[in-house]
Amino acid sequence: MSDGDDDTTELSPESFDERLTEAEEALDAAETEADLDEVEATLDDIEADVEAADLPEPDDEDEDDPAEELESRLSDLRDDLESQRGPYADDAVETLEEAKSTITDTRWTEQGDGEIVAAVETFADEFNGVLDASVSVDGDDEDALTAAIDDAVSAIEAADLDADDDAETIADLIEVTDGLADGLDDAQEWDDLETREKLQVQGFYDVLGHYKDFPPELSALKEHEKRGNVEMIALAFESFQSDFMQEYCIEAFTRMNDDRAYETIEGQAKRRDKGVIKAIGKMAAEEGVEMLVDYVDTDSDPALQKVVFKALGEIGSEEATQPIANKLVTENDNVRSAAARALGLIGDTRAVEPLSDVVADDDEDAVRASAAWALRQIGTNDALEVAAGYADDRSFLVQREAELAAEFLGDDVEAEATV
Repeated sequence: MSDGDDDTTELSPESFDERLTEAEEALDAAETEADLDEVEATLDDIEADVEAADLPEPDDEDEDDPAEELESRLSDLRDDLESQRGPYADDAVETLEEAKSTITDTRWTEQGDGEIVAAVETFADEFNGVLDASVSVDGDDEDALTAAIDDAVSAIEAADLDADDDAETIADLIEVTDGLADGLDDAQEWDDLETREKLQVQGFYDVLGHYKDFPPELSALKEHEKRGNVEMIALAFESFQSDFMQEYCIEAFTRMNDDRAYETIEGQAKRRDKGVIKAIGKMAAEEGVEMLVDYVDTDSDPALQKVVFKALGEIGSEEATQPIANKLVTENDNVRSAAARALGLIGDTRAVEPLSDVVADDDEDAVRASAAWALRQIGTNDALEVAAGYADDRSFLVQREAELAAEFLGDDVEAEATV
């Protein structure tokens, strides 16, 4: 920043543009970390001056704000600067530390044990070629593998590599350490085999007799569903990590309509899994009412609300009547419609009055039709008479519900006359 009368000129948007352009050119020309440090210092100075400057504000909303434009250019240049830095030897060290954690924190299969040994041995050979080191793997257990990686880390730190002078060596180190990480990622973990063994011990596969088909898991699930073995499907739901298998288990619970599975899937429902919540409704699991009522007010997630309303309706607990009735006036018309239908499924006569108001006053005909449908499901004379009163309604959907309600009322009248 200059002194005296030149301050105003130097702190104008045009002068900042010129300085940023010069900084961009310097960044393009930078070849060393020192060059990048100089560019970063320049950007720091420009940023401080922009913050101190009294820049003109736009006259109207359509004009660009000079300060925002300058800040955006500064941010872009800083991102470009960071992308030009490195790589550094520390990046290779970080990858090696993560590899150690992978080895020690993972349970491997017998095949995986051999694969991680091979991965570390391959890494050691390639590493020695890059850094002229003498890293070796003295054994095939976890301690031997992590010791070899520790030796590699020590060798990197002792080499004291410079990001500019040793850029090629650092790039080669990054390549071989990434290769080790990839090798460990490809090695076989114990989880899948362990799951199968546990299921076998607990009799999950016994329904298949002989293992002629592979994999047998889906066939076993289908057979357990056929036999009504809820406990075995619950066991599979807890054991399998596959999204497909878990979804199948949920669908099986739904088809079986058996609330004995509720305790198994409750945890998923608490994480607002819509498929699980749907299953709870199909199972008519009253244990889930309190939890589902807590989700009635999730206005930020209308899709969740619709699933929750239907599930509560299928369970049929009158505990949900008032919370759902409160949603008959919510802004989202799809949610209002779902709330009305849920009240119809519950069948609580306390809902007749608010549903009547919806048929009379709601702006959306689809919502009004849902309310009329709900009144028809409640089925009391009062409810049916309200719905039947809309036989000449402007909406065909509402008219149809009114006609059906009138038919029910007509049947009742005939029955009374016969008696």
